[in-house]
Amino acid sequence: MVRVAVAPETAPAWVADAVVAGGGTLVPPPEAEALVWFDALHPEDLVPVLDEAPGARWVHLPWAGVEPYLALIDDGRTWTCGKGVYAEPVAEHAILLALAGLRDLSRRVVARTWERGSGTSLYDRPVTILGGGGITEELVRHLAVYRCEITVVRRRPEPLDGVARVLPSDRLLDALPGAQVVFLALALTPETAGIIGGRELAAMDPTAWLVNVARGAHVVTDDLVVALQSGTIAGAALDVTEPEPLPEGHPLWGLPNCIITPHTANTVAMAQPAIVARITANVGRFGAGEPLIGLVDPAAGY
Repeated sequence: MVRVAVAPETAPAWVADAVVAGGGTLVPPPEAEALVWFDALHPEDLVPVLDEAPGARWVHLPWAGVEPYLALIDDGRTWTCGKGVYAEPVAEHAILLALAGLRDLSRRVVARTWERGSGTSLYDRPVTILGGGGITEELVRHLAVYRCEITVVRRRPEPLDGVARVLPSDRLLDALPGAQVVFLALALTPETAGIIGGRELAAMDPTAWLVNVARGAHVVTDDLVVALQSGTIAGAALDVTEPEPLPEGHPLWGLPNCIITPHTANTVAMAQPAIVARITANVGRFGAGEPLIGLVDPAAGY
């Protein structure tokens, strides 16, 4: 039996149930050979738990974004995360945001009078996706229904099924002109912070929508405000912002061509079955000496 500690104490009971289902036995940190940590917001609280668990050779973080924990990860332990766990609900939300923008739903839902028809179809339109992970793979499956010609920009320009072209990150500006929608679905690293700024927005078509379901810091917010106000792009649909939460009175709130959802592309409730499956599978793999799913690469930052 794999000896697994679950922390902090506020972790939901189903996390412990997932450990047991994978063949683990629950123990306090000093006795653990593995640790499942379930608190995305307070990396500093993990430090004393790691100190209590010197025998924990594997640490699992159930979410995909691990940037707050990178300072802890390169410590000789094996670390895994929830890469791909949230792909389905996040891709679903990205498509929802894109269609809402293209179909002028931000105006329609508050209208109190019959207005002249408007809107753009996604069918047969080019799109660009920044990122090459699980969310992108799921987006590609969704977009196949719309017969979109897809360009993916990623760190390693390896081919992807269903994608017309894959470009390296240094060719981002080549991927933006002509795209009806530009989706952001990439990890936040020092290299990708601010990857969409004034220059990139200017390279997009004036009819294009920017959809961000990754991290707010990918976009230079002040530049986006200017682009939306000036009509440089048609609109932006954001599930994440910089800063976050977006303060009341921020200019983005008042722009009719900006749709904002409060980081709800995925919730724990939506992702719970996939989180459980990932924990259960990895506990079983750890016990059997098999490769773990969702390994964190400290050098890459995710």
